[in-house]
Amino acid sequence: MLDNYAIADNFSLLAKLIDIHGENSFKSKSYANAAFVIEKLPEQLSQLPTNKIFSIKGIGEAIGTKIQEQLNTGILQILQEYIQKTPPGIIEMLHIKGLGQKKINCIWKQLEIESIGELLYACNENRLTLLKGFGAKTQESIKENINYYLNNLGNFLYQQVESYIQAYLQKLTGLFPDALFEITGEFKRQLETIDSVEWVTTVNAEALKQFFILNKYLIKVDTPKKLVLKGSENIKLIFHFISKQQFSYYTFITSCSNEFLEAWKQQFTWKEDTHYKNEIEVFETVGMEVIPACRREFPEIIEQYKEKKIAPPLQINDIKGIIHSHSNWSDGQHTLEQMAIAAKEKGYEYLVISDHSKSAFYANGLQEERIFAQHAAIDALNKNLAPFKIFKSIESDILNDGSLDYADDILQLFDIVIASVHSNLKMTEEKAMSRLLKAIENPYTSILGHLTGRLLLSRKGYPVNHDSIIEACAKHQVAIELNAHPRRLDIDWRYIPSALQKNVLISIDPDAHAIEGFDDCKYGVLVAQKTGLTKFQNLSSFSLEQFEFFIVQQHKKRKN
Repeated sequence: MLDNYAIADNFSLLAKLIDIHGENSFKSKSYANAAFVIEKLPEQLSQLPTNKIFSIKGIGEAIGTKIQEQLNTGILQILQEYIQKTPPGIIEMLHIKGLGQKKINCIWKQLEIESIGELLYACNENRLTLLKGFGAKTQESIKENINYYLNNLGNFLYQQVESYIQAYLQKLTGLFPDALFEITGEFKRQLETIDSVEWVTTVNAEALKQFFILNKYLIKVDTPKKLVLKGSENIKLIFHFISKQQFSYYTFITSCSNEFLEAWKQQFTWKEDTHYKNEIEVFETVGMEVIPACRREFPEIIEQYKEKKIAPPLQINDIKGIIHSHSNWSDGQHTLEQMAIAAKEKGYEYLVISDHSKSAFYANGLQEERIFAQHAAIDALNKNLAPFKIFKSIESDILNDGSLDYADDILQLFDIVIASVHSNLKMTEEKAMSRLLKAIENPYTSILGHLTGRLLLSRKGYPVNHDSIIEACAKHQVAIELNAHPRRLDIDWRYIPSALQKNVLISIDPDAHAIEGFDDCKYGVLVAQKTGLTKFQNLSSFSLEQFEFFIVQQHKKRKN
């Protein structure tokens, strides 16, 4: 039987959900008041006769009836109905400090945001400041509180654990200078999300364990060969204790997926106690080039490395231009000039400004008259910044019927058109494919932006048939974006090899809403390295001259 706290919690949640839906404020206040009264009662409601429950000050007939319902059935039916019609992510937002029901209603109804991850992404895009009642300070506070909440869930983006790992490596090597420490596992394989941080080490197991106990870490597994623990950061740490003789071998096997390692062991026989100087020697022993850890995912890569020389993988310094960036003409933080000068100072040859289109009203998208004004500003800047060049682009919304949200006479004004879905993301595969394929067929579409709309650890994205999308992009000379924002990384890297087989260009783009966002290109490169993508297959690795030729080809396509 429910106790007073559980009944009060039910009424409190019901009051909040009514407010979030923007419904009867009188009912909301009565349920909130009932929750307050019930929580303070000196006696359990379950121990009181019915007539006494109804006589409690603040508990009228309607509330009393709902108390009886909960005592008899264990549930509050009206609450269940509200829960059913409220996205789970909206309810989860109630856990974020500083987010009241009215703000959640505004975020949900005006921005169509339905999860905490989407909300964090909107904060990073400076989008909340466009809403009434949300200033820059409020946005920053919400962002900080979301990060705090997410960090306590136990799953992390690669980018989130990167600095943590480097700090820990420095700390451990300082404490145990005679021991070897090597990061391995998911992080070494450059996976986009990280469930645990693994190390291979020669350190004394008991000494390491005592260090963590003193620092109040919770021990999960403790064996002579393995230590698993968690601290206040809620990141699972795994340490494999290995002798110096086995160090390189175990560094290798713990940096392979299970599928890859199984295939490797079937093809090659060796003794586990063999001493290898390093991982290079592991591969030399079987007569192979080194397979980087980031590519040790699938068995077929072993055959590829055995049969032919693999082209050099893409590197971060192969990125020559910033494609897909937003200025303060839409929802970016910085001016065109600031973005361009920063890109030039970072050594890039060009910048593609792709502000939001007019359908993205929530992002201050560009109406037609503002497009002409922005293009005039770009022309003026290009005169001053040459040979560096700003290209005129737009991130055009793919509408429900698959059309882009400008007429052809406007679309032809742009050097590059990035077509993306931003609204009505809850689609069946049939609907999603219909929208995407029509957009790809549009002769003005140059790049298909963030293919599935996913947000890692937050939103799965709409379902698509990747093979059909890739086939259509090949046919219509459309590049596929690898959105490098660490919370997107969309297209999923697992489908890039299929695109490369069809000679479809990938475009690693940061989707930068601030100058700092340029650096996100790094995360796109890291996951692209898992696929064997080369600089010749990535649009943003094109030199200025090569990129201008790509634009010429796109303009020819429009005329055909």
